[in-house]
Amino acid sequence: MTADLELDCRGMLCPLPVIMLAKRLPEVAVGETVAVLADDPAAAVDIPAWCRMRSQELVLADGELYLVRRLS
Repeated sequence: MTADLELDCRGMLCPLPVIMLAKRLPEVAVGETVAVLADDPAAAVDIPAWCRMRSQELVLADGELYLVRRLS
């Protein structure tokens, strides 16, 4: 699966992966996707929660890979 933007946040601790996602999401068009690679265990909770709060689609959460589709 390919993403329109990939963020390598491995080695970053909470809340940095979510901050990077929020900062860089506007770089992709509505309907495009951002892949976030994050190895902080908190990302498994933080990224899905951020998607719900910001009304973005969490397409995939698989190990260290999170795929987010921009909806707005």
